[in-house]
Amino acid sequence: MSSTPETMNNLNEVAKHFRKILDTKKYILLYAYNGTGKTRLSMEFKNLGKEDDMRDTLYFNAFTEDLFYWDNDLDNDSERELRLNRKSRFFEGLEDLEMDTRIGKFLVRYADFDFKILNKIVEEDGRTKEITYVSFYKEEVIDGIKEPVEHIKVSRGEENIFIWCFFLAIALLAIESDGEDSVYSWVKYIYIDDPISSLDDNNAITIASHLGQLLKKNSNKKKIVISTHHTLFFNVMCNELGKAKKFILSHDKNENRYELVDMGHMDTPNFYHIAMLVELYNIALSNNIYAYHFNILRSVLEKTATFHGFNNFKACIKKDNDDLDGVIHGRRIDLLSHGNYSMFEPVDMVPENKEHFKSILKGFLNDFPFNPALFPDKEIN
Repeated sequence: MSSTPETMNNLNEVAKHFRKILDTKKYILLYAYNGTGKTRLSMEFKNLGKEDDMRDTLYFNAFTEDLFYWDNDLDNDSERELRLNRKSRFFEGLEDLEMDTRIGKFLVRYADFDFKILNKIVEEDGRTKEITYVSFYKEEVIDGIKEPVEHIKVSRGEENIFIWCFFLAIALLAIESDGEDSVYSWVKYIYIDDPISSLDDNNAITIASHLGQLLKKNSNKKKIVISTHHTLFFNVMCNELGKAKKFILSHDKNENRYELVDMGHMDTPNFYHIAMLVELYNIALSNNIYAYHFNILRSVLEKTATFHGFNNFKACIKKDNDDLDGVIHGRRIDLLSHGNYSMFEPVDMVPENKEHFKSILKGFLNDFPFNPALFPDKEIN
């Protein structure tokens, strides 16, 4: 049950309130519509911990993305580079901490391209200086041989994913930091604002689940704030970080004040698993089944298992006659919901796996009947 809204005069007051909460709590999850001031709130929070050259907040928001900018080689149109603004403390671990490898471990989950972080000397405005840049490439089959295609220009969505993985690598370093000699030992708070603004709902589940698992490794007690306008992402994060303080922020423009609603112990603010289930039903009817649909199916099964008090989603899977323990379907869900498929190029399923998907979904709908009005009178075959 949510509480009575708490009124605040400005975002600075909200930021101070959050810092006070984090004296005793580890996580804050915040939902707010676009235009409410989420990004400005993240900067107010960051500025409260800024004194001279001292900082205490590692943040991800729209300003983080601005630390990366393209040089598209307009003269030759051949060597496109994503340059880094090295003036920011965000990059201070770049030289000594094998960041290529650390970023790559995250990027391989989401993308089918690769990258190199390089340095070179350039002349700009009559001055010679060293710059750091990222060069992207991918392997393509040319005349039957796999060859790297260098200096590619990735899409805007792929660029966002790369920057997000760059941040994740740094955040993990900060989380694992346990001494004053660590490059990111200054980080006390990690503030993440809308990491998935350009991704669809299917990928929002993947990003949120992955982030939740990463933050659960936070044994050094870093304090985390996550804000978003994306309802599904917020919903998944609430399930991943069940003990987090959860808030909804709104802005009364007429009164020029902010209202902060404490959501109490509500674990699932919106029943998005119903909408996802309807989508899966329609997908099964069309037979246009892709790899990521197993990820969504697993999410629905997990939410249903939690609601019914089961310890594992496999309790919600209908058993085949020749599979008395339900092991086979459970293993298929485990395997096919953790594949390293591309975030931007949906991977079609082989006919056999499509049949397994439909069989699992059909059995689930028969064993756990939802409102029949949500589903047309059609049988999944």
